[in-house]
Amino acid sequence: MLVYGKNVLKDIAPKKIRRVYLSENFHDKEIMQYLSTNHIHYFFRPKNQLDRMVERNHQGIVIDMDSFDYVPFENVFEDNFVVALDHLEDVHNFGAIIRTCEAAGVKSILIPKDRSVRVNDIVMKTSVGALDRVNIILVNNLCEALRKLQKENYFVYSAFMDGEDYQKLDFAEKKVLVIGNEGRGVSSVIEGITDIRIGIPMRGKVNSLNASVAAGILLFQMNR
Repeated sequence: MLVYGKNVLKDIAPKKIRRVYLSENFHDKEIMQYLSTNHIHYFFRPKNQLDRMVERNHQGIVIDMDSFDYVPFENVFEDNFVVALDHLEDVHNFGAIIRTCEAAGVKSILIPKDRSVRVNDIVMKTSVGALDRVNIILVNNLCEALRKLQKENYFVYSAFMDGEDYQKLDFAEKKVLVIGNEGRGVSSVIEGITDIRIGIPMRGKVNSLNASVAAGILLFQMNR
């Protein structure tokens, strides 16, 4: 997998890096020292070649790393607070939610294999180092995964525009927060197994929030 950027380089465990490509005029001494100290192979390439490799603002550095390792579902039971993303599609939202989870101390995120975001270069960039401290769990069927959690006494809370006011609820010790698709929201099949529909009261003219913003508000309230 190709990722890019100076900060991203330091967020990846050196053993996962195969090689690094630097633009011909790259002269960041700190980065060069980091590559040397960690015995990371690097090669200089013309800037236009790097441009073709990632087509984004790479800051003169492109990293060829091992494919991202998703965590087995069984690991989810180690965490009393789990986030589930119901077919989220925007990679920027995904990266922001990963970062917010890390900041809130939530260590497990469930995503379905089909019709959903995956970890890619943009997610790596947006999450700003949080990926190494949050478990991303890829499941075949999100509904079945949530049912298994319910059997282990997890309460499933799904975010809806007209859900119960999150500020008035006492949340269970073991819980799952479901954030729905940016356009369609939480799917009907997930709604069907949801224990409580929760919402954020809107006091302005805007009637909905960006998925990552809503997730941030709810995460910190539920984890209080």
